[in-house]
Amino acid sequence: MRIHQQPAFILHHRNFSETSLLLEVFTAHHGHIGLIAKGARRANSRVRGILKPFQCLLIGWSGKGELAVLTAAEQDTPGAVLEGQALYCGFYMNEVLLRLLHRHDPHDALFEVYRTALQRLQRDDSREVVLRIFEKHLLRELGYGLVLDRDVADKTPIDPQAMYDYVFERGPMRLAHPEVNLPTEGVRIRGASLLALSEETLNNSVALRDAKTLMRAALARHLGERPLHSRKLFRRVVPKTEIMVETGVD
Repeated sequence: MRIHQQPAFILHHRNFSETSLLLEVFTAHHGHIGLIAKGARRANSRVRGILKPFQCLLIGWSGKGELAVLTAAEQDTPGAVLEGQALYCGFYMNEVLLRLLHRHDPHDALFEVYRTALQRLQRDDSREVVLRIFEKHLLRELGYGLVLDRDVADKTPIDPQAMYDYVFERGPMRLAHPEVNLPTEGVRIRGASLLALSEETLNNSVALRDAKTLMRAALARHLGERPLHSRKLFRRVVPKTEIMVETGVD
């Protein structure tokens, strides 16, 4: 099988033999694939400088199975130049994609969501908002979309003034007596925050905090117990208060 001119992003790369690279790639129409870039580490390699994360590429490859061989790569559109905290947010998105996407499972819409998220991080939009929206779409594209607009118990629209218990096997259910601080079965969350996440209008700190708690719990169900390396790295280089307030990676 030979594929040509496929839009793609490099999610991760590592050395493979003395002169080659092993690439984990997110493609527009073929999903997550593994590629061997033969000779890419040589000084005279035409692709040496472009096989890096956050650059939108047009690539070709040949072969079947778990690992194919990269046959061509060129820059498509100008890539995102991420620095500082935005860079760690990009690493986080890449790692989550690597952990949750199955090989050769196409996700065309998610590819565009990812591309848009990188562009927004580069523009220095609210990084925490960018991540929450990315996570929401990621779960939906994987078949784990969250119910954010209605009470699953009685099918009524979410009341922004009410409090809900979000149980992941079902969805949000209104708490009859939220003033009584009893343990909930799932995640306790405000109706206004559910609607803000649904409408992607996370423009206040309360909604952002609630959305982070909900998305963190939702993703944990699928990521498993192994910690994310991007979170561990971020904690070592950025003060905890900045992580929590400005990025939402932690």
